[in-house]
Amino acid sequence: MFGKSENHLHVGATTLISKSTEITGDLNFSGNLEIEGVFRGNILAKDGSNASLRILHEGSVIGKIQVPVVIINGHVDGDVYSSKHLELAARATVKGNLNYHFLEVVKGAQVNGKMTHVPQVNASVEKQATKPL
Repeated sequence: MFGKSENHLHVGATTLISKSTEITGDLNFSGNLEIEGVFRGNILAKDGSNASLRILHEGSVIGKIQVPVVIINGHVDGDVYSSKHLELAARATVKGNLNYHFLEVVKGAQVNGKMTHVPQVNASVEKQATKPL
C-alpha cells in the first residue's frame, strides 16, 4: 500500500519533482521518480529497467505513463501502462485508461477510464504495443 516499504520500491537513485516545480516535455528514466509538482508530457521508463513512479498527493501528471511500477496518490490525466504493479491510493484521481499486470486500489481512489489487465510480457513486446505518442 502507499507509503509501505516493499521490494518493488526504491531500486536505484530517486529523482524528486517538488511541489513548486512545473515541467513540460517527455521524460525517459530509470530508478525512482517522485512527483509533487506538475508534469506535462509523457513519462517512460528506460527499456529493461525496474523503474518506479510515485505521484504524491499534490502531484499531477498530464500525459501518458509507461513505467513498470506506478503508485498514484495525486492526479493523472492520461493513459497508464504498468507492466508490474499499479497502485491507486486513497487520493488518486485518474482520467484515462489503466493497463496493468497487478492492480491495487484503496477506498477513495477515482478512475474515469477503462481498466485492462495485461499479462506480464517482455519489454520489447510491451514497447511495440504501447509506442510513445
